[in-house]
Amino acid sequence: MTRDRSAEARLGIAMPVFNEERWLDTILRRVLARPEVARIVAVDDGSTDGSWNKLQRWAKEDDRVHAIQHAHNRGKGAAIRTALEHLATPFILIQDADLEYDPADYAALLEPILRDEADVVYGSRFPINGRATLPRSPDLPGEMGSAEASPCRGTLHWHTLGNRLLTAACNQLTGLQLTDEATCYKLFKREVLEQIELTEDGFGFCPEVTAKVARMVRAGSVRLREVPITYHGRTNAEGKKIRFRDGVGALRCLWKHR
Repeated sequence: MTRDRSAEARLGIAMPVFNEERWLDTILRRVLARPEVARIVAVDDGSTDGSWNKLQRWAKEDDRVHAIQHAHNRGKGAAIRTALEHLATPFILIQDADLEYDPADYAALLEPILRDEADVVYGSRFPINGRATLPRSPDLPGEMGSAEASPCRGTLHWHTLGNRLLTAACNQLTGLQLTDEATCYKLFKREVLEQIELTEDGFGFCPEVTAKVARMVRAGSVRLREVPITYHGRTNAEGKKIRFRDGVGALRCLWKHR
């Protein structure tokens, strides 16, 4: 089905997908409801559930959805690289295929770029200069439990602690002053990503791209901003895939790419 395009639809979504059949319909519906979105490239990274079948159906129903399949699981970073090859929109955002992040935040993420105050925007799940995360939007019924908006809701305490430690290490190594390095919501002007060679296949995408953006920030060619976002963390039982070893790997990636 072809839908009318808004003049403001200039945002491309890179969506890595791995065994997210339970949440796919809901997240795709919410992303496609946003007037900012021009295209979604969803890459099924070797899922063993019904994710690929759902993506194929969505691609037939809405021409903004482009579905690609990896024959086997290669990792989040590899899926994002594949998606980026098929996105030519002026702005590109990473969106996980679950319900932890709220597409209603797209406008807030885009605002610093549209005001010509930033080239890269990170959505922070933690307070920025004393400003807390945003209240959860009322249209999110909270399929994964309570609709309470909190950086710790649905996550183990060590996830939050790990994020804090990782962000502190990132700031020390790169000279940035981030509050949330590991956030999924990373928004880029396309020309910024075109200058970055990405190599990490797994969860190392986040520290790698942050370290390489930091080099550009230090050189004065890129402006990086953070904005507060909502967050509805899920538990391991609900499908959260980050583990302690991924945090250790992220530290190695930061050191490697700093």
